[in-house]
Amino acid sequence: MTSTEPSARAGFPRPSGAGHPWELAVLGAQAPKQVRTGNPLPFNDIRHLQAHQFLVDEAYLLDAQQYTEWLDTLTEDIHYFMPVRVTTASGAGFDTSPGMAHFDENKYSLNRRVARFATEHAWTEDPPSRLRHHITNVRTFACDDDAHLIVESAELLFRSRGDVNEAALISCGREDLLRRCDQQWKLARRTIYLDESVLRMQNLAVFL
Repeated sequence: MTSTEPSARAGFPRPSGAGHPWELAVLGAQAPKQVRTGNPLPFNDIRHLQAHQFLVDEAYLLDAQQYTEWLDTLTEDIHYFMPVRVTTASGAGFDTSPGMAHFDENKYSLNRRVARFATEHAWTEDPPSRLRHHITNVRTFACDDDAHLIVESAELLFRSRGDVNEAALISCGREDLLRRCDQQWKLARRTIYLDESVLRMQNLAVFL
């Protein structure tokens, strides 16, 4: 795959010429545009190891709900996007709904979401959920410039809240763009592909 071709990943087909799913988002025009080049990096490549550690460290912050610290791992032009999945026939050529998203966020809106947790109006997370982000199937791809990496991963989120409600699970795939900033990697773009079209969770007051 070259840097000018849209994603052609099994399970996420797009209509011909539609481009990347995040380009169809409301904030997609402002999203960083870097895409993968070539084959996945070897697992012993230092860039892959660093990207893998970034995801594991990030999962720890999200599990601990240290959201202010998590915001520091994001670039100022972050685009955080989770399109709505739809069930279509195999020949339809798409499986997300253009113009609809559970998350379509930039740095400002993510900051506002985090700030709300500190107010008396965050009823969906008071008492807070018990979270566990399981990250696996990590693959890393180079970009046209050495300052960026594309990182694919699979995630299973376990969420339990209260003493009587049943625990909930969310399974998804993620495609991230990492950027090297001041000798550390930061998240510049995240696209989240849910494995269900109907969420079995009361709300989405958490991050994936």
